[in-house]
Amino acid sequence: MGFSEIICIIGWMLITFSKASWWLDVGRLLVGYGMGLLSYVIPIYIAEITPKNLRGGFTTVHQLMICFGVSITYLIGAFVSWRILALIGTIPCIVQIVGLFFIPESPRWLAKIGRGSECEAALQCLRGHNADISDEAAEIRDYTETILQLSEASIFELFQWKYAHSLIVGTGLMALQQFGGVNGIAFYASSIFISAGFSGRIGMIAMVVVQIPMTALGVVLMDISGRRPLLMVSAAGTCLGCFLAALSFLLQDLNKLVAVTPFLALFGVLIYTGSFSLGMGGIPWVIMSEVFPINMKGSAGSLVTLVSWLGSWIISYAFNFLMDWSSAGTFFIFSCVCGLTVLFVAKLVPETKGRTLEEIQATMNPFSPKR
Repeated sequence: MGFSEIICIIGWMLITFSKASWWLDVGRLLVGYGMGLLSYVIPIYIAEITPKNLRGGFTTVHQLMICFGVSITYLIGAFVSWRILALIGTIPCIVQIVGLFFIPESPRWLAKIGRGSECEAALQCLRGHNADISDEAAEIRDYTETILQLSEASIFELFQWKYAHSLIVGTGLMALQQFGGVNGIAFYASSIFISAGFSGRIGMIAMVVVQIPMTALGVVLMDISGRRPLLMVSAAGTCLGCFLAALSFLLQDLNKLVAVTPFLALFGVLIYTGSFSLGMGGIPWVIMSEVFPINMKGSAGSLVTLVSWLGSWIISYAFNFLMDWSSAGTFFIFSCVCGLTVLFVAKLVPETKGRTLEEIQATMNPFSPKR
């Protein structure tokens, strides 16, 4: 994580003090690279250090903090220049680098590399000095001893049949998350509101107001309702939101209900934003960190993160072209993808609430150790 933060700081500094356009390009590339690494490492770290009954909540709190940070950045960006905003971006990176000196290493990773005593010390630190960690430590040790009989997996070994379910779930959720239009809508929200005949500034403030409480609600509900129900409700909400936005633009094209269409677009985008924040924003990262066995986490996490960021780039790049083609058609496409997500979750995504990582692996990726 420290390396990723340093890369981000260098990127932000290049953007802040840029003297030519290529400085901006290189800076943005470095920030994207650093954030890509962090978006892969942090969910896995959280999944590995938290108890099974709190894992979802902790990861969604992480998502809540991201949401809060994005919202604050939106507000600050309305009052300062982009150079100052880029400079402010270095502050969280510095705070996280300092914080790394005060957090323990992952017990599962320590067990994997044969540092058993340090594994138990880290687990004791995480659970509290008076907590009984004997059962959890034994479960981690037994599972690690079994899986270490398998060789460290390469990226190509991911495509074996025994990992098919995990691979489909992990990459499928990330692809559907991105192709549901989230980054296109988030990056161009102001333009969407203006195109629909609504105030861009008021619309953006409304989005910020909706995002934070809905993400907080997701934190509360994840370990009460479970991952699957919350994902399906969230995806259904994004489907409805996109459908309402599409209907608004369609009515606008037909010159029907002109007084209503701006508010219909606003409600559609707000329903989409709130629903996405409720589950689709954070839960795919939770599930991604849970469904792959420990010897596959490096390769699998890299692939899943690549799928996520590639999808993000495709949607961000294509969004303006799609809107020029047809605003209504664009949102109808997003609505269909979100509807497909509901079916995908219902048919393929397992419920991982209340189960240890070892229990999840035993059901999703059964294997026999080499003798």
